[in-house]
Amino acid sequence: MSHPRFSAARRTALGAALALTVFAGLPQQASAQPQALTIGLIPAEDAQAMIESSRQVLDALQQQLGMPVKPFVATDYNGVIEALRAKKLDVAYLGPFSYVLASSVAEVEAFSVAVTKKTGQSAYRSLILARRDSGLRSVAELKGRNFAFVDPSSASGHLFPKAGLRQTGLDPDAYFGRVVFSGSHDASILAVANRKVDAAAVADRIFNSAVAKGTVKPDDFVVLWSSRPIPESPMVWRKDLDPALKEKLARALANLKEVKWGDQGVLNGFQPTSDAAYDVVRDTAKVLKLDLRSMK
Repeated sequence: MSHPRFSAARRTALGAALALTVFAGLPQQASAQPQALTIGLIPAEDAQAMIESSRQVLDALQQQLGMPVKPFVATDYNGVIEALRAKKLDVAYLGPFSYVLASSVAEVEAFSVAVTKKTGQSAYRSLILARRDSGLRSVAELKGRNFAFVDPSSASGHLFPKAGLRQTGLDPDAYFGRVVFSGSHDASILAVANRKVDAAAVADRIFNSAVAKGTVKPDDFVVLWSSRPIPESPMVWRKDLDPALKEKLARALANLKEVKWGDQGVLNGFQPTSDAAYDVVRDTAKVLKLDLRSMK
């Protein structure tokens, strides 16, 4: 956790540059009917771990679609957004805020969200965590402390906690001591566990996944703040994708039951969603007076 404090603009430029480097290895999509379906994945973990944790889903989709399914994991959210904008991807799994950013600059739309077998829900929450032995028990005690967000384009790792702090009367831009963007929820959780930062904002389901894997112990942490429900991360497709392929893809995702997918756990299929479901994210961005298009 030696990352310096990055501005959103600087990280956007860095993400775009890295994405363009990786794009050279992606197949060109010359029409709305690709020979292979290229799917972008958000970097909740490192790239290889993300692909491996998605292997069952990718294999099941490939079997049902009858065509190759090729994963692409960028170094950050912006890398996936840039790939969508450049039409290097057909489909992507994005966080709620990164989807809102993508929809402001690219011809994409949310169409499906995962439903987990454990919760039966398609929503989650943002948490602000601290070590229990730190003595911290509320966000009011974080003044001057070191804090980790995940990524400027993360809903649960940046947008919602930042807006939540502002709504409690705190200025998140001036309240903390050192602020870092860790790059992933897992990295933020470990940063708190290893005392690299005093507190961090992460998705509850990713924290629960880290606990389930034995990466951290739940009794070592205390929750200082929890958000209202956030609509689950959507599957997004290019609007100009072949309609027949869209229908086939939506049906294939709905059939993905008893399949394990990363921090989501065992899936109980995907259910339809729409762009309007993410207006709550846009409203939260307004609390922070964010110009979404300027962030790309």
